[in-house]
Amino acid sequence: MRPTLTCLLLVAGGVPAALVAVLVHPRLWTVWVAYLGAVMVLAGLDALLAVPRRRLQLEVEVPDQLYIGATGADEGEARVRIRARGWKRDARLALLPELDAELEPQPLTTVTLRPAAAAPATTDAPAVAAHAAVSVAVPLRPRRRGNLKIAALHLKWTGPLGLIERRHVHRVDDAVAVVPNVGAVRAIAVRMFASRDFLAGLKVERFIGDGSEFESLREYVPGLDHRAIDWKSSARHIKLLTQEFRAERNHQIVLALDAGHLMSEPLDGIPRLDHAINAALLLGWFGLRTGDRVGLVGFDDQVRTWSDPLGGVHNFARLQRLTSDLEYRRVETNYTLALAQVSTRLRRRSLVVLITDFLDTITAELMVENVLRLSRRHLVLFVALRDPGVERRALAPPQTIETLHEAVVAEDFARERQTVIERLRQAGVHCIDTTPDKFSVTLLNRYLDIKRRELI
Repeated sequence: MRPTLTCLLLVAGGVPAALVAVLVHPRLWTVWVAYLGAVMVLAGLDALLAVPRRRLQLEVEVPDQLYIGATGADEGEARVRIRARGWKRDARLALLPELDAELEPQPLTTVTLRPAAAAPATTDAPAVAAHAAVSVAVPLRPRRRGNLKIAALHLKWTGPLGLIERRHVHRVDDAVAVVPNVGAVRAIAVRMFASRDFLAGLKVERFIGDGSEFESLREYVPGLDHRAIDWKSSARHIKLLTQEFRAERNHQIVLALDAGHLMSEPLDGIPRLDHAINAALLLGWFGLRTGDRVGLVGFDDQVRTWSDPLGGVHNFARLQRLTSDLEYRRVETNYTLALAQVSTRLRRRSLVVLITDFLDTITAELMVENVLRLSRRHLVLFVALRDPGVERRALAPPQTIETLHEAVVAEDFARERQTVIERLRQAGVHCIDTTPDKFSVTLLNRYLDIKRRELI
């Protein structure tokens, strides 16, 4: 227990009153003693009328896992239930969770406990009966993957006079696993594959379309492409026949994720590596769902994870497990070693989706050299995350010398970044350079466009 600010102000307020009384008559010094005694009595009464600690009961429910970067319905939260057993008066408590450093801190939450006969609360604080439990939601917004801990819950409350404050620390020490955002993958997958339009287009692509694999012969009718006429078959059957094709399936897709120090830096509150993992899982699920074989390689200064391309939706769990094992490392990325192993292990032409990042033309020189070497045998899709903050600084009006310097440096970074992207595009490498909010959708659309154009 400790005095509140109100109590201290009351004690301090008695000092000028005592001085005035002493100036009037020296024997009036007893006014100060009486005033101080009254404040002490009120403080003691306030402490007695406050909710005893033994009557408070706390229960904490922690989710099994959290999704990095999840928003809306997928956002995780812990549930705290507070019960005041047998207490028949109003009690107002303040709750502050003590979270891991990689969980966003949460503000102080005020909770009001009311007896059963009281009217419902009209403020933002919830109201419950004396013997019921009030439920408080504590949002859990992780900044990185891993096992993050909810250390404790700090409670404080006062009596009805607000003179004495009680405090209690409820130890929790529960850990929650933060994993890649598979919830977003499921949500997008359900939304797209539940659409009749999407399924209809998928069926056309699987069986008959503008692909490269022969499907069947059919009699020519006006409107069909005359270039598809099979003249030998037409001569044998004495009527014009055209060839129908289907889109090729069973492509090999390799998701190459850079886990070096640049990918550990946060972008919109989430490390670039986690943005990459979320987008790669979405692309991997769609690849497996549409009949392709998907593999994974994770690397930094060495190759940390390798998985050969395999087909079947059941292999998505394997991709999820492998991406969860990728750690944040403060090491320089070795593109020569990683891309050389990719080129050596892949026996057939594949789509290599390289998700990485770079700073300028000098640091990107070795990366560009190895990407161009890999593109001679495989189709490379180079994916980079653009920082919206750099663009904002480059376009911001220079109000001061400092903002002017920031704008010049940001413009130089943006120009050098564009130089690297253009060099890769001119060499035949497919490139994506987009912001985090459009990252997953842009990557998925480019993959579907590559399949449609039969570029693999």
